[in-house]
Amino acid sequence: MAQPFAVFFPGQGSQSIGMLDALAAVYPSVQQTFEEASDALGRNLWQLVTDGPKEELDQTENTQPIMLAAGIAVWRVWQAQMTAPATLMAGHSLGEYSALVAAGALSFADAVPLAADRAQFMQSAVPAGEGAMAAVLNLTDEQVIALCAEQAQGEVLAAVNFNAVGQVVIAGTTAAVNRALAAAKSAGARKAMLLPVSVPSHCALMRPAAERLAERLAEVPLTLPTVPVLHNASVTAAASADELRELLIKQLYSPVRWVETVRAVTAQGITAALECGPGKTLTGLTKRIDDTLTMLPVFDPKTLDAALEMMTDVER
Repeated sequence: MAQPFAVFFPGQGSQSIGMLDALAAVYPSVQQTFEEASDALGRNLWQLVTDGPKEELDQTENTQPIMLAAGIAVWRVWQAQMTAPATLMAGHSLGEYSALVAAGALSFADAVPLAADRAQFMQSAVPAGEGAMAAVLNLTDEQVIALCAEQAQGEVLAAVNFNAVGQVVIAGTTAAVNRALAAAKSAGARKAMLLPVSVPSHCALMRPAAERLAERLAEVPLTLPTVPVLHNASVTAAASADELRELLIKQLYSPVRWVETVRAVTAQGITAALECGPGKTLTGLTKRIDDTLTMLPVFDPKTLDAALEMMTDVER
């Protein structure tokens, strides 16, 4: 009997120049996946990943479709080597879209322009410089939530990414985030630092973007996935396509509940999970949440081979 396993997809922030080059050199499907995405958008995403410049790669409207393509490219390589189905899937923020494509709820051809539009809606929701995000380390979730309530002072400020125990990201207006950083340091945070992002994701400032996304999602064919996908906003799988749309809309202005997501996975008796995409961001976070879950990052031939070897109990 196949061993149950989960698949996680990273979101914005894991991108880098040259990512997946080594995997693409061995598996042509990687570049083919990026060619599909490029055709859908009318611009060469693989060239941007390969050559940069970094400033352009890091622009939200480029990063989101690129990270979507990266996750699906790795997933396709994995599927070609290991045919056993996943038990559960989840993605961190934008990674939720990769999970939905991998699970068959959303076509890749529809997902790529949707991700680009989502990014544009987010970018245009808040004027440049008026919103910010910051990471706060070594305070409890409750401390960070209370700190945000105290420092909002009539502005938007919230804990938005519960990434690991003692690692919370906050978002809101720039002034409120800066007040919170000073207060977090006074409260004993090991680190409290601004993140190099231009969009204050997952807070109330994203409600205008969510309204535009709702209109866009109404045009996109969605079905229930063949593999359950745990959503960031609810830590549950959607029961209908309409609920799936609602959860994607809500995700824009709601926290990413990653700690709860990982615990929900292990509560089902799952002891292994793949991270499909560049880098090891989710692997590092997940190990801090529950080290009984064996994390297997896959982003180059070496990590792919290691993951295949570890999954020897799964039927090939």
